Amino acid sequence: MADIPDELVKMERSAEAERAQLAGLSGEEYDAQWRAWRRAAEAFQAAVTEHSTREGMSRYELEQAVKKAVRRAEEDPAR
Repeated sequence: MADIPDELVKMERSAEAERAQLAGLSGEEYDAQWRAWRRAAEAFQAAVTEHSTREGMSRYELEQAVKKAVRRAEEDPAR
């Protein structure tokens, strides 16, 4: 696959950070954080769709490559 755009990696990291903040919340706090996560995730999905369409590539493959790059960057090499 071609180079993964940094902007997509940043967007996926942002969505994952919003998702992680759901832990331990309940009620209205959970609902508000869920909406924040959903907005970030939707923005990422829209950007993936736009980029894959513009570049004539598989949307699925691009999304998976971005998610893999984010996971790889978050792994602790000392483990």
